[in-house]
Amino acid sequence: MNEIAPVAPEPLLRTLSPALRGLDRQLRTWLDATHNFPISTLQKAALEGVSADLQRQAEALQLDRPLLIIILMGGTGVGKSTLLNALAGGAIAQASFTRPTTRDPVVYYHESLKPDRFDPALRLCKLVSHGRPALEQKILVDTPDIDSNDLANRDKLMQILPVADIVLYVGSQEKYHDQVGWELFLEQRRRRAFAFVLNKWDRCLHPGATGTRPDEDLLQDLKGQGFQNPLLFRTCAQHWVDNPDGYRNQAPPPVEGEMFRELMNWLELGLTRLEVEAIKARGVGQMLHHFEKALEAVRPPDLTKMAERTQDVWRKTLAEEARAEAVVLLNTLEPYQKEVEHHFAMERQQLFGGPMATYLKMINKLKYWGSTLRDRIPFRPRLGGGRVETQANWDLSAFALSCSKAASEKHIDARNRALANRLVVEGDTQGFPVNLLSEPTETASQLDWSSRNAEAISQVMGQIETVWTKPTGVKRFVQGTVIFLANYLPILTFVAMVVLLVGRYVWPEVFGAADNTGATFSYLLLPPLLVIILLHLFISLVLPLHWKAIRADLEKHLEKQLEIELVRAYCPIPEEVAKGLLEERKEVDRLAGEVREVAGWLEKSEKSSTIHEMYGN
Repeated sequence: MNEIAPVAPEPLLRTLSPALRGLDRQLRTWLDATHNFPISTLQKAALEGVSADLQRQAEALQLDRPLLIIILMGGTGVGKSTLLNALAGGAIAQASFTRPTTRDPVVYYHESLKPDRFDPALRLCKLVSHGRPALEQKILVDTPDIDSNDLANRDKLMQILPVADIVLYVGSQEKYHDQVGWELFLEQRRRRAFAFVLNKWDRCLHPGATGTRPDEDLLQDLKGQGFQNPLLFRTCAQHWVDNPDGYRNQAPPPVEGEMFRELMNWLELGLTRLEVEAIKARGVGQMLHHFEKALEAVRPPDLTKMAERTQDVWRKTLAEEARAEAVVLLNTLEPYQKEVEHHFAMERQQLFGGPMATYLKMINKLKYWGSTLRDRIPFRPRLGGGRVETQANWDLSAFALSCSKAASEKHIDARNRALANRLVVEGDTQGFPVNLLSEPTETASQLDWSSRNAEAISQVMGQIETVWTKPTGVKRFVQGTVIFLANYLPILTFVAMVVLLVGRYVWPEVFGAADNTGATFSYLLLPPLLVIILLHLFISLVLPLHWKAIRADLEKHLEKQLEIELVRAYCPIPEEVAKGLLEERKEVDRLAGEVREVAGWLEKSEKSSTIHEMYGN
């Protein structure tokens, strides 16, 4: 049986590159979209930085053999440039014992590499090529001093730092734990691999010296940051710069414990392709972890329960506001109560027929003498006291709009502005963020409430008109009976009187002798008129028609209608905001899920390596 050939390992980094590009596209789409949940400037800047990192890593990982960027970072006078010269075996970086001299970063790269493949942050540096095969895929970068007083130098360092895979933190006996460098280390320790160099080691060894040695002190501090077995190289870089032949001839170290040769072997032989890919993958994993945390910071909250509580509180407030606005609107009707009664009287008058209708028409003219129903509704100025020709029927919509405008100009507009602020404050007490409610609530308060209120008044007037002219239940029976009696009883009375008078002429022995003509005429008209008057009094008692009764019904129905309008305008706001945030939350969760998926796949795909000592726990 033929043995099955082992499956080639998955090309981890080349597969990772398109995954990072996909995440960057999704992030850019999300960033460019409109958001209901506000994103602070710092949060947006953090995500923009993540996007730049994704693009940079995708470009770097697309290569068949990815480049490993190793930067030398440290304070003034620790010997970074000297160390690079020693590693290069020649003077490629300017060095000085008296002042910081690394103003322009120096990039030390293999001659087979094309600088146009470098990250833009590296292409702007001083480029020095070499022909050493052991460092073919490794680029060493000498950076400006981190504690430089020249802010431009520090800016250059911060531009290069994001492209670093390994930070070679260089210190000396004077500066191995300075504040600026240590803070930067703490900031970057979870995103970059770190190895440490304690340069000028010969100055750390003093016969008879007491106390903790600098290397022991540094190791203790690193363990406190989770580096259980950190890579620490003790070097005398200046010695190897002055004696380059000594390194090539395997000369012994200048002092006991000096590790320049170990540092060189680690750079050339220890960082194999396996380690390079592991470092690259580890760096991407840390970047994805940072990405996930940045997404968590902008993840909108779930305000569903807060929206429900806010709506419950708002309904009570809106009911109170509807009650108050109904009173304000009805107060604008007070000067026109006579016109309102006149209108209702005319509407009721149309239910009657015969003599009662004629009688009511005359009574209404007398009762509402001086009513300007035809002139003032819709309200238009009467110039010179003359009458204004209007429609035969009452323009209820124009009347309602005029009342609403008058109320808005006096009180309603101010109440709407105060109501919006009150609702926002009440939402805040329920835990609903003020900044999410302010704009939509303010927009609702700026609706054309004058027209809405006019529509409400018009609808309510129509409803009340229907209630008064076409009642239901017992009132319907009573009104129907009264109308029937009023329409037919006067006529029946008149007919009865005619029969009586005819009978007096035809059968005087039965009906009695006829009186004179005047008495006859009075017998014919007075009884029906008396019946009409009595029926009118009965109607006034059973079916009263006066402003107080009409106003009570108007207030009840108008309050209900205004509450419906207010609830319809304001109450959906918390729910709509909460739904919008839930949609954004789902988008953030979906993107975070994609990030976790790539990070999980990356973690499973990472090959075993010996890079763990360069990362703190």
